[in-house]
Amino acid sequence: MLIDFLTFISIEYKLQQMDVIKFDVYRGPNIGIYINTNDDFVLLPMGFAQNKAEKLGEYLKAQVVYGSVANTRLLGALMVMNNNGILLPKTAYIDEYEFLKKETKMEIGVLDSKYTALGNVICANDKGAIVSPWLSKEDCNTIEQVLGVEVLQKRIAGFNQVGAVMVANNSGAAIHPEADEEDMKEFANVMGVKIEQTTINNGVPYVMSGILVNDNTVVVGSMTSGPEIMMLTRAFLN
Repeated sequence: MLIDFLTFISIEYKLQQMDVIKFDVYRGPNIGIYINTNDDFVLLPMGFAQNKAEKLGEYLKAQVVYGSVANTRLLGALMVMNNNGILLPKTAYIDEYEFLKKETKMEIGVLDSKYTALGNVICANDKGAIVSPWLSKEDCNTIEQVLGVEVLQKRIAGFNQVGAVMVANNSGAAIHPEADEEDMKEFANVMGVKIEQTTINNGVPYVMSGILVNDNTVVVGSMTSGPEIMMLTRAFLN
């Protein structure tokens, strides 16, 4: 039993050395709901604690930018960002749009859809996007143009909220544990990544809620277990 425990500690230490970092926000593990990131920027809610912001910027090797979307703190749930562009919902205010345009100097588009929680219906990296069947053809065209990606519309594990159950960078992706293997092969081809089935925060299948990932680092919610970290390491870091 002692040997098993020491082996587990050794694995945890090695994974920490590989830049899988635990973090929390507002005293909870749901970091993906409130924060968004790409390789250059980490977007944080207004009023976010400065010391935690500096740590997160250091972990993700990205510049910290404070902002809001639709006058809320839900930057992860309401917007989508890759290294090519940013998509905002139609509920975003013009001053929020202009602020992000000025601070990031990125291509920014607005998706004119009734589904305003864009982070829940789109999963994108720099090559491809898996998009909810709820979105229209016009929405998909906007996604293609702003994010510069190929778009595939398909449910994941029966969910239309595909952005909530899949997270990707440019080398890997984490997906709902009940995702179909044939679908995963198709997603891997579109996005150019390897994909691993996993949960987050000790059993939560909505992986977006507890992960921040760019091509530098993986940051996970504070309740994420050792086995989950191992699966994320297989997906993103090997």
